[in-house]
Amino acid sequence: MLGELSGIAKIYIVTGFTDMRKSIDGLMAIIKYNYQLDPYSNSLFLFCGRRSDRIKALHFDKDGFVLYYKRLDGGRFQWPRSSSEMRSITRQEFRWLMEGLSLDQPKAIKPVTALHRDL
Repeated sequence: MLGELSGIAKIYIVTGFTDMRKSIDGLMAIIKYNYQLDPYSNSLFLFCGRRSDRIKALHFDKDGFVLYYKRLDGGRFQWPRSSSEMRSITRQEFRWLMEGLSLDQPKAIKPVTALHRDL
């Protein structure tokens, strides 16, 4: 698992492929200019390369950026490849991703939205 993430407000993933040669500045540029989000926010941003066996995660930690890097010795991450977009995920989906599972678990109970509670 990637470090202590209990204080992080939101977790985002960039679907599709990211050039894993990018460093902190390159990943910040993707967040800021491609998706108009604030890289200094209390969020974790996840990126995955073409091989799907490594990810990078970027987080601003009060006084500077932390760049996490995880490479699997065997297996691949079940990374959404539909298109290059930024998507917010829950902590449970983050755990599934880190455990090698798909974000879209067919038997998982989905959170109830306000719209459905009124029915």
